Amino acid sequence: MDPLSKDSALEDLARAFLSLESEEECLAFLKDLCTAPELEDLSQRLRIAEGLAAGETYEALRQRLGVSNTTITRVSSALSYGEGGYRSVLKKLEK
Repeated sequence: MDPLSKDSALEDLARAFLSLESEEECLAFLKDLCTAPELEDLSQRLRIAEGLAAGETYEALRQRLGVSNTTITRVSSALSYGEGGYRSVLKKLEK
């Protein structure tokens, strides 16, 4: 199944997240849905996006977070050319 197709499993997942009513519910769902390493990877990507948006260098991020240049580049590309998801979340987290 193409995860980007209309009425896809990805859209169902998005609706599942939107149905959650609290941070506690969201954390419980994430912990059930993902493995510990997956959660760590997702959390690190958000930290990378925050750092890049704040002007932090690749080297500083690599040293601070212990991530690869490849991961930083992936997040940087999404920030610059992606769907706008990181930027939207970062704006909401600033408030």
